[in-house]
Amino acid sequence: MDAKEEPVLTKAQSRWMAIKFVLFSISAGVIEAGSYYILNEFTHIDQYTNLDEVFGNEYGLTYFIALVLSVVWNFTLNRKFTFKSAANVPVAMLKVFGYYCVFAPLSIWWTVSLTNADVNKYLVLLGTMGVNLCTEYLFTRYVVYRHQLYTSEEGQRDLENRQSDK
Repeated sequence: MDAKEEPVLTKAQSRWMAIKFVLFSISAGVIEAGSYYILNEFTHIDQYTNLDEVFGNEYGLTYFIALVLSVVWNFTLNRKFTFKSAANVPVAMLKVFGYYCVFAPLSIWWTVSLTNADVNKYLVLLGTMGVNLCTEYLFTRYVVYRHQLYTSEEGQRDLENRQSDK
């Protein structure tokens, strides 16, 4: 398979890839929600910084820290197990960073706006995580790893096994 040629995946492989992404994203969501909860309930980070002026309220900073922790976790697991990619890690991470250069400011803007309007911050977090799940999957699948799916040794074995099953 040419490096620029996308592998032809069966419907079952594509479905399983999406399911794995969702499952790993749930684990990242647990990290995000857990770290957000810890930062929000126990550190009172807004008392120690004046960054709430930058982010709009203390929610923005705690959300941003929790988001970064979950992104690193999710990127690592999905690269290896979902997309089975041997893509250059710094290049792939730079693409994901580009996604978050758009997503993070937008999501901080709407989360701060919603929490300032007295919408429950945990409901806002849950909704934002849902938007993040859908858009990040599409971006990662079709931009970050578009030509790098199943390029790791394990991914190549999976493709070869599929060929031998025919």
